[in-house]
Amino acid sequence: MSHAQSKIRVAIVFHSGYGHTAKQAQAVAAGAAAVAGVESQLIPVEGGDTTWEDLEGADAIIFGAPTYMGGPSAQFKAFQDATSNKVMAAGFKWKDKIAAGFSNSGSRSGDKLATLIQIALFAAQHGMHWVNLGLPPANNSSMGSETDLNRLGFFLGAGAQSNIDQGPDVAPPEADLATARHLGERVAQVTRQLVRGKAE
Repeated sequence: MSHAQSKIRVAIVFHSGYGHTAKQAQAVAAGAAAVAGVESQLIPVEGGDTTWEDLEGADAIIFGAPTYMGGPSAQFKAFQDATSNKVMAAGFKWKDKIAAGFSNSGSRSGDKLATLIQIALFAAQHGMHWVNLGLPPANNSSMGSETDLNRLGFFLGAGAQSNIDQGPDVAPPEADLATARHLGERVAQVTRQLVRGKAE
Protein backbone atom coordinates (compact mmCIF):
# COMPACT_ATOMS: atom_id res chain seq x y z
CA MET A 1 0.00 0.00 0.00
CA SER A 2 1.44 3.40 -0.96
CA HIS A 3 1.70 6.23 1.55
CA ALA A 4 -0.96 8.11 -0.37
CA GLN A 5 -3.40 5.25 0.31
CA SER A 6 -2.38 4.53 3.91
CA LYS A 7 -3.55 6.48 6.95
CA ILE A 8 -1.96 9.86 7.52
CA ARG A 9 -0.53 9.95 11.03
CA VAL A 10 -0.70 12.94 13.38
CA ALA A 11 1.12 12.64 16.70
CA ILE A 12 0.26 14.88 19.66
CA VAL A 13 3.23 15.15 22.03
CA PHE A 14 2.41 16.86 25.31
CA HIS A 15 3.06 17.32 28.99
CA SER A 16 0.29 17.93 31.51
CA GLY A 17 0.99 18.71 35.14
CA TYR A 18 -2.57 18.64 36.49
CA GLY A 19 -4.64 17.10 33.69
CA HIS A 20 -5.89 20.29 32.03
CA THR A 21 -3.38 20.27 29.17
CA ALA A 22 -4.04 16.54 28.70
CA LYS A 23 -7.70 17.36 28.17
CA GLN A 24 -6.69 19.98 25.60
CA ALA A 25 -4.41 17.40 23.92
CA GLN A 26 -7.30 14.93 23.73
CA ALA A 27 -9.41 17.57 21.97
CA VAL A 28 -6.59 18.24 19.47
CA ALA A 29 -6.35 14.49 18.79
CA ALA A 30 -10.12 14.22 18.30
CA GLY A 31 -10.07 17.08 15.81
CA ALA A 32 -7.27 15.47 13.80
CA ALA A 33 -8.93 12.05 13.81
CA ALA A 34 -12.18 13.57 12.52
CA VAL A 35 -10.54 14.18 9.13
CA ALA A 36 -11.00 11.32 6.66
CA GLY A 37 -7.90 9.21 6.18
CA VAL A 38 -6.16 10.52 9.32
CA GLU A 39 -5.33 8.77 12.58
CA SER A 40 -4.04 10.56 15.67
CA GLN A 41 -1.84 9.34 18.51
CA LEU A 42 -1.41 10.89 21.95
CA ILE A 43 2.16 10.70 23.27
CA PRO A 44 2.74 12.06 26.79
CA VAL A 45 6.36 13.05 27.46
CA GLU A 46 6.29 12.24 31.15
CA GLY A 47 7.48 8.93 32.53
CA GLY A 48 9.73 8.06 29.61
CA ASP A 49 6.75 7.19 27.39
CA THR A 50 8.10 9.03 24.36
CA THR A 51 8.19 6.64 21.42
CA TRP A 52 10.79 8.06 19.05
CA GLU A 53 9.89 5.60 16.29
CA ASP A 54 6.26 6.73 16.39
CA LEU A 55 7.32 10.36 16.05
CA GLU A 56 9.64 9.55 13.17
CA GLY A 57 6.79 7.75 11.41
CA ALA A 58 4.28 10.57 11.92
CA ASP A 59 3.44 12.96 9.09
CA ALA A 60 2.68 15.76 11.55
CA ILE A 61 3.57 16.44 15.18
CA ILE A 62 1.52 18.82 17.32
CA PHE A 63 3.31 19.91 20.48
CA GLY A 64 1.54 20.90 23.69
CA ALA A 65 2.70 22.12 27.09
CA PRO A 66 1.29 24.04 30.01
CA THR A 67 2.78 27.48 30.52
CA TYR A 68 4.64 27.64 33.81
CA MET A 69 6.57 30.77 34.80
CA GLY A 70 6.42 32.24 31.29
CA GLY A 71 7.42 29.18 29.29
CA PRO A 72 6.82 25.47 28.72
CA SER A 73 7.03 23.10 31.66
CA ALA A 74 10.39 21.61 32.64
CA GLN A 75 9.18 18.17 31.61
CA PHE A 76 8.36 19.38 28.10
CA LYS A 77 11.65 21.26 27.89
CA ALA A 78 13.46 18.03 28.82
CA PHE A 79 11.73 16.35 25.87
CA GLN A 80 12.82 19.20 23.59
CA ASP A 81 16.41 18.90 24.78
CA ALA A 82 16.38 15.13 24.25
CA THR A 83 15.54 15.63 20.56
CA SER A 84 19.01 17.11 20.03
CA ASN A 85 20.51 13.62 20.23
CA LYS A 86 17.49 11.48 19.36
CA VAL A 87 16.35 13.39 16.26
CA MET A 88 18.78 16.06 15.07
CA ALA A 89 22.06 14.23 15.56
CA ALA A 90 20.47 11.10 14.11
CA GLY A 91 19.86 12.79 10.76
CA PHE A 92 17.36 15.69 10.93
CA LYS A 93 14.55 13.13 11.01
CA TRP A 94 11.64 15.57 11.40
CA LYS A 95 12.57 17.81 8.45
CA ASP A 96 9.52 18.77 6.33
CA LYS A 97 6.98 17.31 8.77
CA ILE A 98 4.01 19.51 9.71
CA ALA A 99 4.09 21.09 13.18
CA ALA A 100 1.73 23.09 15.39
CA GLY A 101 1.34 23.88 19.07
CA PHE A 102 -0.99 24.53 21.99
CA SER A 103 -0.73 25.66 25.60
CA ASN A 104 -2.85 26.02 28.72
CA SER A 105 -2.45 28.25 31.77
CA GLY A 106 -4.40 29.47 34.76
CA SER A 107 -4.97 32.99 33.49
CA ARG A 108 -6.37 34.24 30.21
CA SER A 109 -3.03 35.38 28.83
CA GLY A 110 -0.68 33.67 31.24
CA ASP A 111 2.22 34.40 28.85
CA LYS A 112 1.11 31.45 26.69
CA LEU A 113 2.41 33.33 23.65
CA ALA A 114 5.95 32.93 25.00
CA THR A 115 5.42 29.16 25.16
CA LEU A 116 3.95 29.01 21.65
CA ILE A 117 6.85 31.05 20.25
CA GLN A 118 9.34 28.74 21.95
CA ILE A 119 7.60 25.67 20.50
CA ALA A 120 7.45 27.24 17.02
CA LEU A 121 11.18 28.01 17.20
CA PHE A 122 11.81 24.43 18.31
CA ALA A 123 9.88 23.16 15.27
CA ALA A 124 11.89 25.48 13.01
CA GLN A 125 15.13 24.07 14.42
CA HIS A 126 13.93 20.67 13.20
CA GLY A 127 13.07 22.03 9.73
CA MET A 128 9.34 21.53 10.22
CA HIS A 129 6.47 23.48 8.59
CA TRP A 130 4.43 25.41 11.19
CA VAL A 131 0.63 25.59 10.92
CA ASN A 132 -1.05 28.45 12.78
CA LEU A 133 -4.50 28.40 14.36
CA GLY A 134 -6.20 30.02 11.37
CA LEU A 135 -8.97 31.68 13.38
CA PRO A 136 -9.67 35.38 13.97
CA PRO A 137 -9.63 36.56 17.57
CA ALA A 138 -13.06 36.38 19.18
CA ASN A 139 -14.90 37.66 22.24
CA ASN A 140 -13.37 41.09 21.59
CA SER A 141 -16.53 43.12 21.10
CA SER A 142 -19.87 43.68 22.82
CA MET A 143 -21.26 40.97 20.53
CA GLY A 144 -18.63 38.46 21.62
CA SER A 145 -19.13 35.52 23.93
CA GLU A 146 -17.13 33.25 26.20
CA THR A 147 -18.38 30.40 24.01
CA ASP A 148 -16.62 31.72 20.89
CA LEU A 149 -13.86 29.76 19.18
CA ASN A 150 -10.50 31.40 19.94
CA ARG A 151 -12.08 33.44 22.73
CA LEU A 152 -8.57 34.13 24.08
CA GLY A 153 -7.37 35.62 20.80
CA PHE A 154 -4.28 33.59 19.88
CA PHE A 155 -2.92 33.33 16.33
CA LEU A 156 0.20 31.16 16.56
CA GLY A 157 -1.48 28.14 18.16
CA ALA A 158 -4.37 27.10 20.39
CA GLY A 159 -4.63 28.65 23.83
CA ALA A 160 -6.70 27.42 26.75
CA GLN A 161 -7.40 28.80 30.21
CA SER A 162 -8.16 26.63 33.24
CA ASN A 163 -9.23 28.12 36.55
CA ILE A 164 -6.66 27.13 39.17
CA ASP A 165 -9.34 26.02 41.61
CA GLN A 166 -11.04 23.65 39.14
CA GLY A 167 -10.00 20.19 38.04
CA PRO A 168 -9.82 18.86 34.48
CA ASP A 169 -13.36 17.54 34.83
CA VAL A 170 -14.62 21.11 34.27
CA ALA A 171 -11.63 23.06 32.92
CA PRO A 172 -10.63 24.19 30.38
CA PRO A 173 -14.07 25.28 29.15
CA GLU A 174 -15.74 23.86 26.06
CA ALA A 175 -14.87 26.90 23.91
CA ASP A 176 -11.16 26.22 24.44
CA LEU A 177 -11.60 22.51 23.75
CA ALA A 178 -13.49 23.35 20.53
CA THR A 179 -10.59 25.63 19.57
CA ALA A 180 -8.19 22.74 20.21
CA ARG A 181 -10.30 20.45 18.04
CA HIS A 182 -10.18 23.09 15.32
CA LEU A 183 -6.36 23.14 15.49
CA GLY A 184 -6.19 19.34 15.22
CA GLU A 185 -8.54 19.33 12.24
CA ARG A 186 -6.65 22.15 10.51
CA VAL A 187 -3.31 20.41 10.94
CA ALA A 188 -4.75 17.13 9.68
CA GLN A 189 -6.18 18.82 6.57
CA VAL A 190 -2.89 20.61 5.78
CA THR A 191 -0.95 17.39 6.35
CA ARG A 192 -3.26 15.45 4.05
CA GLN A 193 -2.74 18.06 1.33
CA LEU A 194 1.04 17.91 1.73
CA VAL A 195 1.21 14.12 1.75
CA ARG A 196 -0.98 13.86 -1.35
CA GLY A 197 1.11 16.51 -3.09
CA LYS A 198 4.32 14.63 -2.36
CA ALA A 199 2.78 11.45 -3.82
CA GLU A 200 2.04 13.08 -7.18
